[in-house]
Amino acid sequence: MAIKTLIKINHLLLFFVILQLNAQQKDSLSRQFLMDIEIRPRAEFTSNYILAPNDSIDPYFYITQRNRISMHYARENWLIKSDLQEIHLWDQNNKASKVGSINFYQLFFETKFKSFNFRLGRQSILLDNGRLFSDAPWAQQGRSHEGIRFMKYSNHISNDFFFLFTRNYNDEFETFYSPVASNRYKYLLMNNFHYNSDKYFSFNSMNIVDFLKSTTSDEMYTRATTGGRIEFKRKQWYYTLNSYLQFGKNPKGQKLFAYYLQPEIRLTLQKSIWRLGAEIISGSRSSLATNESGDFDVLYGVTWKFNGNMNVFTRFPTDVGGKGLVNPYLFTTIPINTKLSLRSDFHLFYNQYPLINNLGEPASNFLGFENDFSIKYIPIKQLEINYAFSFYKSTDSMKYLPKIQDENKLALWSYLMISYSFNAVNAKRFKN
Repeated sequence: MAIKTLIKINHLLLFFVILQLNAQQKDSLSRQFLMDIEIRPRAEFTSNYILAPNDSIDPYFYITQRNRISMHYARENWLIKSDLQEIHLWDQNNKASKVGSINFYQLFFETKFKSFNFRLGRQSILLDNGRLFSDAPWAQQGRSHEGIRFMKYSNHISNDFFFLFTRNYNDEFETFYSPVASNRYKYLLMNNFHYNSDKYFSFNSMNIVDFLKSTTSDEMYTRATTGGRIEFKRKQWYYTLNSYLQFGKNPKGQKLFAYYLQPEIRLTLQKSIWRLGAEIISGSRSSLATNESGDFDVLYGVTWKFNGNMNVFTRFPTDVGGKGLVNPYLFTTIPINTKLSLRSDFHLFYNQYPLINNLGEPASNFLGFENDFSIKYIPIKQLEINYAFSFYKSTDSMKYLPKIQDENKLALWSYLMISYSFNAVNAKRFKN
């Protein structure tokens, strides 16, 4: 089956090259063809907690590698973008290497119609600070979506409209390493509006409606998420507030009313950057009726960026037992020079509402704390080296959640990632 997939990919690439050659012969418009290559191996070690793809072995050491070929062909009023990637795996169960996935991270056509840009196909989507929609750059597979995007830009305003969908995707490889298989909607409509004053103030709003298939039947449920983020900047100080409401019905058919809040203050000094803030992700209190839910879903963003590198809390509401999450944090970044920087992220974790223990009594809301230490080194433009070490100290309440194997021991995670990327082709032709 893998051979058939490779044949299909070769046919697509051949079509792409023929299209390029035919276009070159038909007119003399300016055009450019770029080909970039990225090789990104990463070794990871985990102990005393569950992180996909491991769900049983402890401690666990494995290596993944992303090999990506990015092609970009642009004419005066349109472009074609293609990112073909192969995810390779080595782990304790498979000492010989194997292919985790061969897939297109992106494959889209974009053109301009009057004052709108129009994009059709598989595409990465990064909106605002990445909390609700992110391209998941740290994940080897990334995250992308399929559909149509309308974009309108001016000096201070950008406005994007999306129609996205999912379908039955190829199951020849591991779905965990697919850039699209984790998307849970059947259809999704969205508007993203951004205003930037170029001085002290900016504002972003998102209005999202996703259509979700029921977990128990063929019925479709509708869920809406609305809100936004405001930012103020004044000299070395930065203030932001992110807030969203979510309502409608979740995939279980429960009536949903949930919310999300993230206040943050940032201070930028000459030799360090400090960020103090908190995330509040609402959950369901025990007194709610069985057909109601207060569980906020963070949709299709990234969690490590906000809730810790270890991704102890990444699936909502599962990873918090449906009781919400309150996460105060302090991030410190210290740039040593233009090539080397150090960072420390500290998190406290609480349930919004207490879990119920085996005696039917409320457990402590305090779940533990996490500290992440990381180093980034960029010796040359094409090469980036990242190393991180993280630990999570649990409380007894974590025995009721599915991530920590032994709440009396430290949970550990560490990784070393090397990313080497270079431009292989940069061909330009201009009008006569």
